[in-house]
Amino acid sequence: MSHDSQTSKGFNITESLSQVCGLLKTRKFWVELFIMTAGMFIAALGVYFFLIPSKLIVGSITGLSLVIAKLMPFISVGNVIFIINAILLVLSFVLIGNEFGAKTVYTALILGPMIDFLGTIVPMKESMFAVHVGAQLIANPWFDLICFVVILSASQSILFSINASTGGLDILAKIINKYTGVSLGTSVAVAGGLICCTAFAINPPNLVIIGIIGTWLNGLILNHFMMSMNVKNRVFVIAKEHERVQDYVINTLKRGVTLHEVIGGYSHQKSTQLEIVLTNEELSNLMEFLGRENIDSFCTTDTVSEVRGLWNKSKKRK
Repeated sequence: MSHDSQTSKGFNITESLSQVCGLLKTRKFWVELFIMTAGMFIAALGVYFFLIPSKLIVGSITGLSLVIAKLMPFISVGNVIFIINAILLVLSFVLIGNEFGAKTVYTALILGPMIDFLGTIVPMKESMFAVHVGAQLIANPWFDLICFVVILSASQSILFSINASTGGLDILAKIINKYTGVSLGTSVAVAGGLICCTAFAINPPNLVIIGIIGTWLNGLILNHFMMSMNVKNRVFVIAKEHERVQDYVINTLKRGVTLHEVIGGYSHQKSTQLEIVLTNEELSNLMEFLGRENIDSFCTTDTVSEVRGLWNKSKKRK
């Protein structure tokens, strides 16, 4: 190896270490680390307290781990989750590339240890919804299913909001998507359905069907959470004093404004329409401003589920 090549490699290592040190000093890194840890701990609570005791196999890597742990009782569920996620992470870097960064690596590898930790401090042998009637134990897997799906969806929505994920099934779905051309949504459904089918090895058919329904519900509830977290208001304002409204939005609300020239269909008068995207709180402030300043205006609003670009708070005008 030439001296120039060694120097270049040494420089790259030094530069990489410098970037890592700079990242560790940022507030954003530690805030997101806390959010990822909290989000995965919520997921671990759902798995340990509701999924494992009910023996339900919902379409996820956790569900597959339950099957493997049942067939091989010498290994814990937490260890199986850790091993499968580690393998999938390696495959993701080899087959997909660096699409999943350090966030996915971190979240995927801490779920198993968290579940084992909960097992040591709060041992559970049966579902908390199980009822003893005489000598017979009556379980209600539907309660476990609903609680697990809601908790898991909440955890996923928290992680997706900071561009992270729980790993596992997401990685498998992306691999299927890349090498088969199947859409990502269909890939998630196919992967989840296949995992649910492995439950036939340890569970009766009725529990497997419940797991498949849970996989479907998980997608619906996750979409609801994500839409609720990301929903914004698109506001259209037509006013003669549109300059005052524009000034308030830009300098007080710190949001951008798009101007459109419009013509009234009845009066045929030309006016200026302001298009603004606001949060719920900012929309309330705008409505209060229009009323307080007695600005004669015509306003309409609708909702948007996602906003990309300079509007985002990380790039908000200062």
